[in-house]
Amino acid sequence: MADYDVIIVGAGHNALVAGGYLAKAGYRVLLLERRHKVGGAVVTEEIVPGFQFDLGGSAHILINHTPIVAYLELTRYGLAYLDLDPLFFAPFPDGSHFFIWKSLEKTLESIAAISPQDADNYRAFVSEWGPVAEGMVAAFNHAPSPLNMGRYLVWPAYRPDGRFLDRVTQALRGYGQVLRETFVDEHVRALIGWMAAQSGPPPTEPMSGPFALWHPMYHVSGMKRPRGGSGMLTQALARMISAHGGEIRTGVPVSRILVQQGRAVGVETAVGERLTAHNILSGAHIHTTMRMLDGASPTRAQRLVAKARVGNGFGMIVRRAVDALPNYTALPTAADGTPGPQHIAMQFICPSMAYLERAYGDFLRGEPSREPALISMTWSAADPTLAPPGKHLMFVWGQYYPYELASGANRDDVGDAIADQMLATLAQYAPDASEIVIDRLIETPLYLERELGLLRGNVMHLEMSIDQMFSFRPALTMSNYRGPVKNLYLTGASTHPGGGIMGAAGRNAAGVMLHDLSRQRLWRKARSLVSGRAKCATEAT
Repeated sequence: MADYDVIIVGAGHNALVAGGYLAKAGYRVLLLERRHKVGGAVVTEEIVPGFQFDLGGSAHILINHTPIVAYLELTRYGLAYLDLDPLFFAPFPDGSHFFIWKSLEKTLESIAAISPQDADNYRAFVSEWGPVAEGMVAAFNHAPSPLNMGRYLVWPAYRPDGRFLDRVTQALRGYGQVLRETFVDEHVRALIGWMAAQSGPPPTEPMSGPFALWHPMYHVSGMKRPRGGSGMLTQALARMISAHGGEIRTGVPVSRILVQQGRAVGVETAVGERLTAHNILSGAHIHTTMRMLDGASPTRAQRLVAKARVGNGFGMIVRRAVDALPNYTALPTAADGTPGPQHIAMQFICPSMAYLERAYGDFLRGEPSREPALISMTWSAADPTLAPPGKHLMFVWGQYYPYELASGANRDDVGDAIADQMLATLAQYAPDASEIVIDRLIETPLYLERELGLLRGNVMHLEMSIDQMFSFRPALTMSNYRGPVKNLYLTGASTHPGGGIMGAAGRNAAGVMLHDLSRQRLWRKARSLVSGRAKCATEAT
C-alpha cells in the first residue's frame, strides 16, 4: 500500500492551494518543501529586525476572482485581506500625476486633470474591453481546453456590432501599438503599458495586446494585501491543510521522482528517503521537474520541455527598511509624515512608452537598464504591522535585468551598483529616497534562482509569450496539468495561466487530479471486490 494518496513536490502557493483542495476532499496528502518555510515566492520573513519583508510576490490583485479563499475558508486560518485603494499612482518629471482607483469615475476624474480627451478614451476603453477582460479571467480559472478557450476568449469578443474582427486584430497587435492608437497622452499610455509589461513581453511583441486589454479588470478586482505580509496567504493555506489531516515537511529537498513501468510511484529525498504515493504533483519549475524524472519520461516530452523558454532573467527587486515614506515632488507627503493615497498605491516610475522600450533594449544587449522602469511599493502605509512605529517598508521592483550579463561581470558583484542606480532613479521623483534607507535586501536574478528556485531569475518560470501560454504552457501535451508520465501532475507558474491570477494553477490542477483520483478510487474498489470474490470462490472449492 502506498504511503500517501498524493505527494506534492514543493510548497509554493499553487502547490499549497492544490494541497488544500485535495486534503479537503479527504485524500492523504504530503507536501515536501526544500526551504525552511512554506510559501515559495509568496513568503514573508523578518530579514531586518522588526521589518516584515516579502521575498517574492507582493500584490494580490486578482486572487479574489477565484473561489479559493472562500472555498478553503482561509479566514478561519488567520488570513485577513486589506483592500487597497487607489491601486496605481503615476508621478511624472513635469510635476503632474494621476491615479488608477478601483472606482472608474474617480479614475476618470484623475485622468481628466492631465488629459480630458483621454478621460473619454479611457471610459470607452473600459467599456469596449471589459467583457473580453472578464473572459480572460474566466479562461485563467479553467484548464486551457479548446472548448474553454473558445467559450471564454473568443465568444466575449463577439457582439452584434460588426466589430468582432476589429477586436481580434487589436488582440493580435503588440500592446504598445494598441495603447498608442487608443490614447493621446503619453502619461496614460505609460502607466497602462508598464502594468502590461509586468507579465514579461515588451510593448513591441506581436499578439501581446491582451496584456493591456485586460486592464479593465482592475476596476472589478481592486487590489488586496494580506495583513501581516504576502506570506500570510501561504501560512493560512498550510494551517488549513494541517487541519484537514495533510502533512507538510520543510527543509526536505526532493532529488528524484520515482517512476516504475511508466508511472510515477513516489519520490526520493536528498537524504535518500523513499516515500510512495498513488499520485505525484510537482509544483516545481517544469525544467526542475524534468530533471527529477532523470530521463524516465518519453523522449518527445523531453524535447518539448527543452524548447520551453526561460529567457535571460526578467527583473529584480530591492527591499528596504526606511525611516519615512518617499516624498514625491508631484504629490508631497503631509508635513507630519501621514501616509497619503500615493503611498498606499503601487507607485509607477515610467514616464513614457519610449522609456520602457529603451529599458528593454538595454536588456536585449545583456545590460542592466540604464534608465530602469520601476514600481515602488510601500505597503506599511496601509498595514502598520509590517514595520516598527514610525518606520516603513519600501520595495522597489525593476525591469529589465539580465541573468547573464554581456560584460561577463559576476552577477552578485553588480547587485549593489544596480540597486544604487534603481534608488537614484526613484530619487528623481522622490528626492529623499536615498536618505531614508536603514537597511536593504537585494534580490538579483541569481538570488531569485538560488533562494526561491526561479530558474534564471524568471518570476514567471517561462516567458509569457503567446506561444508559451494557454494550451502551449508548459508544452502542448502537458497543458491539462498531467505530466509526461502517468500519475504525475503539474502545477505552478510553469503551467496555465502562469503569472496573473494567484493560485489559479493550483486550483485547476487540483480539479484535474480530483477527477482522476475519483476514477482511481472506483477502480481500486472494483479490483478489490473482484479479488475478494475470487478468493471466496477458491476457498469454497
